[in-house]
Amino acid sequence: MTGRSWQRLIGVTAAATAVTAALAIPATAATPAAAPAAATTVATAASAAAAADVDYDTWQKDCRAVMADALPYLKERIADASAGEKQAIVFDIDNTTLETDFGFSYPSPANAPVLDVAKYAQDRGVALFFVTARPDIIKSVTEYNLKHVGYKVSGLYVRNFIDLFRDVAEYKTAQRTAIEAKGYTIIANIGNSATDLSGGHAEKTYKLPDYNGQLS
Repeated sequence: MTGRSWQRLIGVTAAATAVTAALAIPATAATPAAAPAAATTVATAASAAAAADVDYDTWQKDCRAVMADALPYLKERIADASAGEKQAIVFDIDNTTLETDFGFSYPSPANAPVLDVAKYAQDRGVALFFVTARPDIIKSVTEYNLKHVGYKVSGLYVRNFIDLFRDVAEYKTAQRTAIEAKGYTIIANIGNSATDLSGGHAEKTYKLPDYNGQLS
């Protein structure tokens, strides 16, 4: 993770004390309509020319493009689920499902284009799993944040102490393997870093922009 990522995680941990009471309150999920997406990893023009500073509007436009490309596949794949098939989508968190590099706050707002896709899938019985490099010390506040903005969390995988010394790509691949071992078919894996998507164990992968690593 980048130095900025660790600073953000420390900030989340500090915020945890302030939201402890809130964690006991059922999260109120927004109910916006969702429109999913599909296809293979999409590289955007903006991601190829990483600017010194990432513009929020450009990032959102690029995220919408990736998710719009994913929609036809997800619609078809979800509709064609075989009898008894347990479908799942795996998501990264930072700058994938949540906006965390654009004015930090807690709870972090959802990345709207990704939330729309997630809602489309979860409303049709697809399980949502979240695999992140965040440490387990902030698992509870992370799960609360995801639920608060509208995600249905079927499982949240965070790094324990041993995992902190493990290659991130290897760690994330192992978590997808564990999800498959529970009987799920991972129909899509969505993240903004190569470490989110490498290693297989997903039918399709979709890469959101990180602008040559400028977004964690």
